[in-house]
Amino acid sequence: MAITTLPTRAFTQQGINFRNLIINGDMSIAQRSTSTSSYGSVAYSTVDRFKTVFEVGTYTVSQESLSSGEAYNNGFRKAFKALVTSTASPPSAGSQTTFEQRIEGQNLQIFKKGTTNAEPFTLSFWVKSSKTGSNLQVNLRDSDNTRQVGGTYNISTADTWEKKIINFPADTTGAFNNDNGTSLTIEWWLDGGSNYSGGAVPTAWEASSNADRNVTNFDLAGGTDSWHITGVQLEVGTSASDFEFLPVDINKNRCDRYYKNFDENSFRLYTTSLDGNTSDRLGGTLGFTTEMRTSPSVTKTVSNSQSVESQQLSPSGYSIFTSVSNRGGTTHIDEMKFDAEL
Repeated sequence: MAITTLPTRAFTQQGINFRNLIINGDMSIAQRSTSTSSYGSVAYSTVDRFKTVFEVGTYTVSQESLSSGEAYNNGFRKAFKALVTSTASPPSAGSQTTFEQRIEGQNLQIFKKGTTNAEPFTLSFWVKSSKTGSNLQVNLRDSDNTRQVGGTYNISTADTWEKKIINFPADTTGAFNNDNGTSLTIEWWLDGGSNYSGGAVPTAWEASSNADRNVTNFDLAGGTDSWHITGVQLEVGTSASDFEFLPVDINKNRCDRYYKNFDENSFRLYTTSLDGNTSDRLGGTLGFTTEMRTSPSVTKTVSNSQSVESQQLSPSGYSIFTSVSNRGGTTHIDEMKFDAEL
């Protein structure tokens, strides 16, 4: 019988060791929305795990489908897109437009930060814009020790996907907390007020300084300009490896630790009788397949004029106790969204 030998290179390319500390770096999961218009807020708006701190002007933010270009040729089918619909010039002193991801401290221990064996950081990503730009700033911000370091990238050609690699040095000062809170924030700056400029890009780790966070404004124009990003990867060391694509179920499960949308597929939690008073005392439970980062908040719709008497939220599940004057044919909870984001 012939024996087929699979190439080692295939295993290397497909092997998963979770070297990428970014979750949903390929922008493939968007549980909240795939597009939001007239957006100017501080929230998680579209693609999972990326927070849009858009306080200057208004935007249409969306999960963009790719069908051509170098990012597409390198395997990416989705991206985040910010289209400027109006601008505020000049921006107010304390306002900012940044795109960011926050990372739990317990996921960052591999960097050995705050020790003599501290490791450097390498950030890579694909970016595109309708205009060119120079010295656009990206920062790593250590919330546990109030420290920061920055780097810059250029957009050389308009409307063209370009891969960027930024190296950040190791930091022997201040260890990341080993817990489920925010220890590191990666922020891409697009615009900001005077509170965030006037200094210099901190290419070495320093005490946090707002003046050093946004040395160059991108100055995107309303109605015409856009900024796009995908393929975000943060890893240990000084070299950028190929992007670590994950199977969709693994990627979704990692996102579910922070946000779960049970409204996507018309999911319903039916409530049933809990005791002998079956006419109006009802309850239901829902166990999460992925444990959440912490006990989440919940938004929901309660059917058939039910009133919520009590509910219990934990990282592992949800239980609710309701009452209703007339049970009718269906009694259920739907449009449930659970949020445990950083």
